[in-house]
Order: sequence, then structure tokens, then C-alpha cells
Amino acid sequence: MAYVPGVALLAALAVGCSAGSDGSASDADSKPGGPTVTTAPPGKYRTLPAPCRAVPGSTLKDLLPGVAELPQQQQEKAFRGAPTVTYDTDRKVGCSWKSDAPDSTRNLSIDFERVVSYDPAVSDDDRARTLYAKKETAADLSGVTTSPGPPEKAAGSAAGEEEGTGKPGGEGSADPSPSASGSSSGTPGTPGGGSEDLRPRVLDGLGDAAFLDDLLTRAGSTAQHRTVSVVFRTSNVIVTVRYGEQPALVTKVPDSKELQDKAQALARKLAEVISE
Repeated sequence: MAYVPGVALLAALAVGCSAGSDGSASDADSKPGGPTVTTAPPGKYRTLPAPCRAVPGSTLKDLLPGVAELPQQQQEKAFRGAPTVTYDTDRKVGCSWKSDAPDSTRNLSIDFERVVSYDPAVSDDDRARTLYAKKETAADLSGVTTSPGPPEKAAGSAAGEEEGTGKPGGEGSADPSPSASGSSSGTPGTPGGGSEDLRPRVLDGLGDAAFLDDLLTRAGSTAQHRTVSVVFRTSNVIVTVRYGEQPALVTKVPDSKELQDKAQALARKLAEVISE
């Protein structure tokens, strides 16, 4: 048997251990642990209310004068409303109503949009907040004059437009007269004017964020049409209320205060419906 000195034997063992350690390190490096990804929480709301049943009958009677004068069968049809055609009722639903009275025509529509973020790093609420901010920016609330005189607003205001069409919610183009966005007298109140401010503005106490837009339009020589829009966000749901009037008389201007008050009252009722 060959004799191996003790020093040589220790050296051989050291080389073997070193080789084994290198192999283990190599195996560990080949399977690195990936970074931990935190998924953003889902939105508060997973469903939407039935839009055509979201408005109480007593409220519809107030918002749609003239329907109560119709025969019973026609009343029921008018108050049922017309559902908005959508391709994903889990994400977006709506309903509209119309009333033809001897002195004016009224239009009402409501839309519910449940926002879902497909980015795991962005919550549904944050995505809804971004979409709402775009709507408010598009409404151009800062575009209203702040002088004591009647404010003027461009017809392209997003809150008065049908989404994605680029057309005003009211019929026809903007009235060039200084009464745009005015009340029935054509002169809305301003902060320094001693009367209520009826200009397009941000609203307090409605959902997580809200704003109101007011658009007056005219088509040629026909009567003026006013559309008041109230848009608000609550968690991951965005709600839009549009309420409009076109008087039968060409000389009459729709009352801004009445339409704004009723549109806001309805929006607050819908905020309660969503929370139920």
C-alpha cells in the first residue's frame, strides 16, 4: 500500500470540499427567487344597480312633467325608460327617459360605470380616480369667465357631450349669445353678484368627487336646449346624470337653477342607491 503523507491527505480533502461547495452555490444561483409582487386591492363595488329601476317613481314624475297627463298605459311605458345598449352590463349600464309636455320637452339619462383595473399594481379605485379626473378636465370648468358678467362656455364641453361622439348632449351648436350657461333670465349668479353661483363647478359632499356642467345650445332658429350634467365618483364607480329641457317657445331660455337643483338631487339619490 502506498503511503500518503498527512499533509497531502488534508489537501486532497480540502479540494474535494471546495468542489462540492462550488457545485452547491452554482445550483442556488440557477434558481433565484423572484421579487414579491403585491396585488392592488379590488374596488368596493362588484356589481351595478339596475339603471331603469334606480330612479324612484315619484322622482320621475317630478323630472318628467307631462307624463302624468298621459293614459295609464303610456305613463307606464314612459316611466319604464329605455335601457342603454351596452356590451358588458357588469361594467356599464344606463337608462334614458323623455317627456313631451305642451310647454317643453324634458330628457333624462343616467349612466353607471364600474371601473376595473387590469394592472395588478393599480387598484380599481385609482383607475376610477384617473378616469374621473379626465372627465372633469374635459369639462373645462376653468373655461368659464370669472367676470361679473354672464359666463360663456364652449359647446364642446365634455360633460354635455355624448361619450366618444364629440357632439354636445344638447341639440345643435352652442348659442353665441352671452346667455350661455345662464338661468331663465340668461344671467346666472356669480360669487360676487349677491346671488347663487350657477356656473359649471366642482361639487362638495357628493361621492368621493363630483362636478356639474351646464350647457346651453341652439339649432338655427329653434328653441334653446339646456343640458345639466352631474358626474360623480364613489370608489370604483362613476355615475353621470344628464337632465335637459327644450321649451316650446323660441324666446324662452330653460331655467338653469331648476335643472341644476333637480339633477343634483337625483345624483345624491343615486349615490345612496349604489351604497345600499
